[in-house]
Amino acid sequence: MIPRAPFGATGHDSSRVIFGAGALGSVSKGEADRALEVLLEHGINHIDVAAGYGDAELRIAPWLRRHPGTFFLATKTGERTYRGAREEIRRSLDRLGVDHVDSIQLHNLVDVIEWDTALSSGGALEAAIEAREEGLVRFIGVTGHGLSVPEMHRRSLERFAFDSVLAPYNYVQMQDERYAGTFEALAAVCADRTIALQTIKSLARRRWDGRAATASTWYEPLREQADIDLAVHWVLGRPEAFLLTTGDVEILPRLLDAAERFEQRPSGAQMDELAARVDAAPLFV
Repeated sequence: MIPRAPFGATGHDSSRVIFGAGALGSVSKGEADRALEVLLEHGINHIDVAAGYGDAELRIAPWLRRHPGTFFLATKTGERTYRGAREEIRRSLDRLGVDHVDSIQLHNLVDVIEWDTALSSGGALEAAIEAREEGLVRFIGVTGHGLSVPEMHRRSLERFAFDSVLAPYNYVQMQDERYAGTFEALAAVCADRTIALQTIKSLARRRWDGRAATASTWYEPLREQADIDLAVHWVLGRPEAFLLTTGDVEILPRLLDAAERFEQRPSGAQMDELAARVDAAPLFV
């Protein structure tokens, strides 16, 4: 079974691997149900989905009915205004077939103008706080993609006491000194305030750059088990980090298998060898 750890100050012990349900956005019900069996086999007890992930919320709804109380359930709103977010939060509850979720996250809050809209009077944050007061959500988080994410999250944490953050984190991306510096600064704030640190893009190899995509992810992921082992073990080698699974159901079993066998973090030399061998490149430059 994959180990568990306290998810920030929420009181929930989450599996250190969280299921990224974006992988279910365009799959059949049968494919989704097979993914559920893999999750249960490895002891995953935390699901991360979003209103914008196609049919993912609908695919999860039957899981929640069959396995009540099994999963810490987080969804996201990409709306920036109070009215839009309020409507989207309630629509997510309806699609998921639940009367509340554990966490609502402001999705990909990176653009400076959108950030100001969402966190100001009349913004999406007000809708999230209202939903928490009404018992529709228990916690509030913030997520993002791109080079500026860690710094934007630090700004967000100065504006509001979010319970969790989510940002890209893999060996190749962390070789960018600027990104690594801002990520470490964010991680320090999270550690000091007991905020859950979620990470994405663990298996990112490079962008497709015009090549035909052979996975459902917008970037090319690692596929070989030995390579996946190294990438997953490197992320899990950071004790406070939670790893969200890659958005491809075919790769999911390999990632979970790697996580279950985690013992120690690979060395820098091992990761340099992997990056050179697979011609890896940072997703965000």
